[in-house]
Amino acid sequence: MTKYRLHIDGDWVDPDSGEWLDTVDPYRGEPWARIARGNSEDVSRAVAAADRAMTVGPWASMSPSERGRIMRNIGDVIAKNAQRLAEIEVRDNGKLFAEMSGQLASISACWYYYAGLADKIQGASIPAEKQNVFAFTTREPIGVVAALTAWNSPLWFVAVKCAPALAAGCAVVVKPSEFASASTLEFAGLLKEAGLPDGVFNVVTGLGPEAGAALVDHADVAKITFTGSDTTGTRIYESAARTMKRVSLELGGKSPNIVFDDADLDAAAGGVVAGIFGAAGQMCSAGSRLLVHNSIKDGFTEKLLGLARGVRLGDPMDPHTNVGPIATPPQYQKVLDYIDIAKTEGARCVLGGRPAGGPGLTGGQFVEPTILVDVTNGMRIAQEEVFGPVLSVIGFEDEEEAVRIGNGVAYGLVAGVWTQSIGRALRMSKALRVGTVWVNTYRTYSYMVPFGGVKRSGIGREQGVEAVNEYLETKSVMISTDEDAPPNNFVMR
Repeated sequence: MTKYRLHIDGDWVDPDSGEWLDTVDPYRGEPWARIARGNSEDVSRAVAAADRAMTVGPWASMSPSERGRIMRNIGDVIAKNAQRLAEIEVRDNGKLFAEMSGQLASISACWYYYAGLADKIQGASIPAEKQNVFAFTTREPIGVVAALTAWNSPLWFVAVKCAPALAAGCAVVVKPSEFASASTLEFAGLLKEAGLPDGVFNVVTGLGPEAGAALVDHADVAKITFTGSDTTGTRIYESAARTMKRVSLELGGKSPNIVFDDADLDAAAGGVVAGIFGAAGQMCSAGSRLLVHNSIKDGFTEKLLGLARGVRLGDPMDPHTNVGPIATPPQYQKVLDYIDIAKTEGARCVLGGRPAGGPGLTGGQFVEPTILVDVTNGMRIAQEEVFGPVLSVIGFEDEEEAVRIGNGVAYGLVAGVWTQSIGRALRMSKALRVGTVWVNTYRTYSYMVPFGGVKRSGIGREQGVEAVNEYLETKSVMISTDEDAPPNNFVMR
């Protein structure tokens, strides 16, 4: 099996523990690689390397334009190695190769985008009311950044977290999920080719309670950016507060996909199916609650059933596959448990609801695309994140009820609205308490557009120009232009 070491200060090093963890191919159900089991000693080495890189190393002394040039090189090496990186990510987490091939193009473009922003970071001259004082601000890198990424899209999370951090002049230590670390390590191995100085990008793999907790608690980490569950995000937020670290948290969702009776129902049905069964539902933005107008609910559900029955499960490398496996054994069991909970609470399963078997599915962790009806918004299946291919159908009577149900969860990440009325689209976009509203589309992302949530879906924004601000501190400078010494009366004017 492939054996991946830690990547610290531009070099490959063995873990302090001397221990290794298996990483399992979710399609075949077999270990295919081993990753290092990092601990607090490894974290300390990586943080020290990052701190040196951004304070006394060449990264610190480079002009912003030079940093941007290197970041553009990073985009180039991603594009050059896109096929291999996509194959490794598919092997690691079971995502469709067709999806990953397209995503790698966006990842490369994301690095280009932030490369262009590296020398656009500016302060301001302030016409302060104080006479004989020149006041201005500068924007400075916040410090060492700890980036904790999730298993469902590792390289995408590395891009949207680390590219703006590097554009700001920071150095990073990445702790990927222990379930999907290989693609991040492969990416780290390409950075010398791009000309990135040692220590700017470090990777410490291992378990969350060991390597992850040590990184969050490290005194020399200034900023934590995390993608994952709201439960883990809460613990990170509490820990960061003890040392006043800045945080960005991109957490879970229980997102409504809202279909009105005036919508293009064929387009809406396609959007709903892609929004919950794409990536086997393993995405924070999954449209797991279908809110559909009562006048069309039965007919629209039948339309969904027709589409969903044609979904093909199988090898994620096969271009004809629509849905791949659940990425990890614990997540596989969690999805099945939630389906049982929903049935116990009174939901009726009209499609799927079982482990999927058959030719080409042996060894993998497959769950049939599942549609539940007779769901009320108070049920656990409508309130708690499943992270699997499970859709709950809920009826509504008017806009007011749709908003009430849509907002009636602890999360607020995204929402979909399907209508041909521009007035309704604008009203709903304003009323829904989420970070992103998609109108007549779903799962439409852009690295140029800020993304993040409200309520338990997180804090801060990734993507877009706004993301760079997450990695900068504003410093104010006030210079007296008065040639005379101030009077010795302690009254300063």
